[in-house]
Amino acid sequence: MDAASLLRISRTRAGLSQRALATAAGTSQSAVAAIESGRKRPTVATLDRLLLATGTELVLADPEQAALLRRARRLEDVLHLAEALPFRRPGGLRFPRVPT
Repeated sequence: MDAASLLRISRTRAGLSQRALATAAGTSQSAVAAIESGRKRPTVATLDRLLLATGTELVLADPEQAALLRRARRLEDVLHLAEALPFRRPGGLRFPRVPT
């Protein structure tokens, strides 16, 4: 995912306007707009600061690790859905917690 999409999605999920995000991150609304439109490419530090202001943490991972984390989250979601089914095994389902 590119920086523009990541920032736009994180900002909208947080319910922030560009101006509110800019104020929280200590930058200008025009800088946020330029990044979200793709006219400007932020440094990793700037993107991290903006994302933290939306409540999102920027984690850089190698592709193999990222794929493994996606599969682990999917498995965890499936197990949580299985626990929500009306049938309950005595003692519940047991599975290892995956660090996020």
